[in-house]
Amino acid sequence: MTGRSFDQSGRILHDGGKENMKAITVKEILQETGGRLLQGSTDRSMKGACIDSRQVQPENGFFAMKGEKTDGHAYLGDVLKKGCRILVISDEEKAPDESVLRGAGLKKEDVSIILVPDTLKALQQLAKYYIAQLPLKKKIAVTGSVGKTSTRDMLYYVASTRYKTGRNEKNYNNEFGLPLTILSFDEDLEVAVLEMGMDSFGEIDTLADIVRPDIAVITTIGISHIENLGSREGIRKAKMEVTGYFTPDSVLVVNQSCDLLQKDMVSGNYRVVTAGNDGKSDFVVSNVCDFGDKGIKYTLDRNHKQYEVALPVPGAHNAMNATLALAAGEILGIDLETAIAGLQNAELTAKRLNIRGKNGIKVIDDTYNAAPESMRSAINTLVATRGIRKVAILSDMKELGPESEKYHREVGAYAGSHRIDFLITVGEQARFIGEGAAPFLGADCVKHYGSRDDLMKEIRQMIRPGDVVLVKGSRAMEMENVVKKIFEEQE
Repeated sequence: MTGRSFDQSGRILHDGGKENMKAITVKEILQETGGRLLQGSTDRSMKGACIDSRQVQPENGFFAMKGEKTDGHAYLGDVLKKGCRILVISDEEKAPDESVLRGAGLKKEDVSIILVPDTLKALQQLAKYYIAQLPLKKKIAVTGSVGKTSTRDMLYYVASTRYKTGRNEKNYNNEFGLPLTILSFDEDLEVAVLEMGMDSFGEIDTLADIVRPDIAVITTIGISHIENLGSREGIRKAKMEVTGYFTPDSVLVVNQSCDLLQKDMVSGNYRVVTAGNDGKSDFVVSNVCDFGDKGIKYTLDRNHKQYEVALPVPGAHNAMNATLALAAGEILGIDLETAIAGLQNAELTAKRLNIRGKNGIKVIDDTYNAAPESMRSAINTLVATRGIRKVAILSDMKELGPESEKYHREVGAYAGSHRIDFLITVGEQARFIGEGAAPFLGADCVKHYGSRDDLMKEIRQMIRPGDVVLVKGSRAMEMENVVKKIFEEQE
């Protein structure tokens, strides 16, 4: 999660490490969270925060979170044994007593314990304080219904051509992950690229309050989480919370190809920069060529000048994601030639159109999440990837509200009409994908399984050498287990 910098040829100049993180003292924690010191010194300091006792490092401060299934207070003895010496808790009765301290070979004065009303709120307050202390030239927020992680990753590589840059890793984009990311940043970081996720109103506002971004990127407004937000207009309203702390010097970058991200719909007391494929945007995308697993190529028009952009990542939709990253890079002062060269280093986060092969079988692992838009994009990549047979294994798309059946049927019709060879569906809602595809493919080319485990029992019979296999579904479906099983069957 720390910063990494490259020279223009892509060689790593610096790879951040925890030794470069800024120490935060107990005194600062008390000051920023309004906590009360139960014991220990105010001079003791931490580098980085942790909420998982299994991952805690000696230099970390441990924040004991209370969740639906577990309570971090139950693991305070474990983190003390691992060397952690700063504990932030919300339940005074569960503070480690002398017997717990003795079990870790410690005395009372060896550990600083801070009591706060809410450990999550304290973590967020500390992250807000920490990021404000860093000498950042720019803070960039990235959000959107689809493509935000890929755009974040691409923007990281663009910014890294000139600046020491940090980003969230994996899926650390929520109320827990974003502050943990910030508290891992090196003290000499120059640019922060921070993805912001949400599924309800107010969540991005919380994250934007912590970060106070100078630049924000909105990739698209789809129908993910429409069950919670009521409509696509509601989703846009929630995404636009990212601008809530903007100043007149701030910049919003949007994908104007999205019908709900037209410039006049997102304007405010800040500058708006647009990307699109309609010829009217500030950055215009055209001539997109999808080479499947070989990547994509497209033409970018900017200020009456054309640039050829070739990307080593699959998926035609990534042309727009890359262009949003390039637009934000220009705001950072990075010329387009340099930024385009930086994209050649781009590696997208795992489980997003990650293509791997073994024993003649090629698997497109896109199991991180799913919505109708990303399903269609992944199907396009499957069709464009060279192979004897094109097989799609698609599972439920969650949180699509009362029209979920319709959206699943539409994805099925899209898959069927795009000439895939065999469709496997998994889950209660995914059967409608199969029903949507059957008129195009024929019933013999569609197979449904009620659960992931049922499919995994028969996966050996379903897949054969020469196949290109797309595996995709919502995060809750855990379809990465299917990918793992496919490769295990090839051993």
